[in-house]
Amino acid sequence: QVQLVESGGGLVQPGGSLRLSCETSGSFFTITDMGWYRQAPEKERELVATIARSGTTNYAISVKGRFTISRHTARDTTSLQMNSLKPEDTAVYFCNAEAITGSGRRTYWGKGTPVTVSS
Repeated sequence: QVQLVESGGGLVQPGGSLRLSCETSGSFFTITDMGWYRQAPEKERELVATIARSGTTNYAISVKGRFTISRHTARDTTSLQMNSLKPEDTAVYFCNAEAITGSGRRTYWGKGTPVTVSS
């Protein structure tokens, strides 16, 4: 099993910044892709950004140029730096990781951290 724990969410004014972090624990051989997703009230969960073990990144168009995903491969952690936040960024943000374990390749999710952008 792999556990993911997010931190860093909160209330911020429009134009402000937040940094989300995600730590992993548990039993696994390696973490391949890591990412961040978000779910706004009454909307489906959507991709925000992903980062491969190689460092290759992918962003949703809505956050490109404002958000930056990074990872510390040795520690199997990932962060999401969010700048120029907008009210439409309000959502619960979830960390996601694909891990290779004794049971094979599986996808794991954290419980989420809420982000509210409001004046």
